[in-house]
Amino acid sequence: MKTILLLEDDENLNKGIALRLQREGYEVFQAFTVTQARELFREKEISLIISDISLPDGDGISFCREIRKTSNVYLIFLTALNQEVDIVNGYDYGADDYITKPFNPLELIARVKSQLRRYVDLGSLEKKTGVFKTGGLVVDDEQKTVELDGKPVAVTPIEYGILKLLTEHAGRVFSMDQIYE
Repeated sequence: MKTILLLEDDENLNKGIALRLQREGYEVFQAFTVTQARELFREKEISLIISDISLPDGDGISFCREIRKTSNVYLIFLTALNQEVDIVNGYDYGADDYITKPFNPLELIARVKSQLRRYVDLGSLEKKTGVFKTGGLVVDDEQKTVELDGKPVAVTPIEYGILKLLTEHAGRVFSMDQIYE
């Protein structure tokens, strides 16, 4: 079963979203504070996070930054912050999607389904085995080899590192600074 961590401090909204997601067959772990969300994220295997930004004990941006240090889990901000700068900052800080309140619950469900289909069913959230595949490209991190359409490809160590990063996190967009790091 696909699992969703829902971080929303508005109790009624949290319960309403959780109920809709559960009706769609998802297991939902509800958090009302960043502290609760951190604990749930450590304890549970999470497929997707839906997070508010303004929270009573911190903010979703900091939580997102923490998550991005160790995980490629899909993250949607669901927030009342609707200025263009807020939206751009949300994406810059690691969000994969950004939905502003008020929102259409059917649209939220559709985005969740779409992203989980893409990121889980198509494999980018599968357990990492040391072999990363995207299209005809295969990067074997244990053997330190690269193949394209079944044929070996000679690459420099820097090229190898970039290819590994991109295939390991297929579907995610990286800035030049992130790739450089």
